[in-house]
Amino acid sequence: MTKPIFKRVILKFSGEALGGKKHNGIDPEITEYIVEEIKSIKELGTKVGIVVGGGNFIRGVNSEGTGLLRITADYMGMMATIMNALALRDFFRKKGIEAVVTSAINVENVTVPLFIDKLNVELDKGKVLIFAGGTGRPFVSTDTAAAIRACEFSADAIIKGTKVDGIYDKDPEVYPDATFIQDITFNDVLKKGLNVMDMTAFAMCQTYNIPVIIYNMNKRGYLKRIITGEKLGSIIHGV
Repeated sequence: MTKPIFKRVILKFSGEALGGKKHNGIDPEITEYIVEEIKSIKELGTKVGIVVGGGNFIRGVNSEGTGLLRITADYMGMMATIMNALALRDFFRKKGIEAVVTSAINVENVTVPLFIDKLNVELDKGKVLIFAGGTGRPFVSTDTAAAIRACEFSADAIIKGTKVDGIYDKDPEVYPDATFIQDITFNDVLKKGLNVMDMTAFAMCQTYNIPVIIYNMNKRGYLKRIITGEKLGSIIHGV
């Protein structure tokens, strides 16, 4: 069996990813596909934590003009991440994989409290940890939640699944001549002004030297190939 080069990772993907082509609600076929992809790296022995967004239900950052206060919409978004986390847990269980939903916002009888030491034990037992509720605070993205969890759980990398192949010098959906960037340092991302993730999250990853890999999660098998060392997607790292 091929050995993983990443032993412990935080996977980050948007809530819209669970919504499939409609980017809304839970698409069972897409959710099962995502769980299968994650199962493939668990079988290699990689410990997995997941941070999922809630944008398939609501995005606080898009609340302007809806009549909602941003703070209210952000808390609603946090609750949406819990809905997504519960759905993921059930899909993992269908595959015979134990998963634990923990949340920065405690929802008694639904999620388990976010106690780092206890959850690290669960992770070491091979259970998937699904982190919901963002950071538990408004005005903060789930990218930042992923960076915090990566620090707390000593992750080797954050792997961010998107709908594009990685980092480009400009938006490839707008500019057909956009240039793909496979390997780049944190400093060069800042110099070039590339928008790859929330800047608070980016600063944490840079400070604590946590590599960030951005890849196209719609390409079957890519996650496993990344975990085993293939250079797919884009990687951001220190000097």
